Amino acid sequence: MAKTPAQRAKKHGAAPTVPSGPVVNASTRRSPAKAQGNANLILIAGAVASLFLFWYFHLLTLNQMTDLSGGLAMPDSMVFGFGATHVEALRAAMNADAMGQLQFVHKTAGTLFPLVFGLSAMTLIAINAAKKWLRRLLWVFPVLFAGIQLWANVAIDNMLSAKTLDAGSVTLASVLVVASWFLLVVTLVGMGVALYAGRRKKGGPVAAGPAPA
Repeated sequence: MAKTPAQRAKKHGAAPTVPSGPVVNASTRRSPAKAQGNANLILIAGAVASLFLFWYFHLLTLNQMTDLSGGLAMPDSMVFGFGATHVEALRAAMNADAMGQLQFVHKTAGTLFPLVFGLSAMTLIAINAAKKWLRRLLWVFPVLFAGIQLWANVAIDNMLSAKTLDAGSVTLASVLVVASWFLLVVTLVGMGVALYAGRRKKGGPVAAGPAPA
């Protein structure tokens, strides 16, 4: 005759109880130091990618494009803007292949640089700026930079490829280029402010020691 569970427990002792809830692996929990280390790795990768894309877009490719324009600078490189005279000379010097190459550069490195730099800047600010109002304020600049830089790429391509050069399109492209360079500098300053705020947060207030007897 089969024994009941109570009889088996009485004879052999109570069986160990198995917890009914899910088993939590404590080794998978991330410590604050590990989370900070992962964030630092992301920031390092973003900084390296941003520096490479800036070098490739502004310092390498756009400088090489001057070989196709008779030595005339590309509008993207003109920090203080440009006028209709420069654009007319550029349109006369560049053929269809050169125009297509510039448009390709705008669609590749010219698009990747502002996006990667903007996201990297926002990540750095989010990690270091603890105050919500400061974080949101500093986020404005990389977002504006990325948006205006992409808009400037389109405005330059439309200006150079238009059948008839319009003074309004020249002014728009020039203003966007100047604004993008200005916002790039302001974003870098904002990143410095965020880093300073982060260092102050980590340092914390120094507690006063006991008064000497």
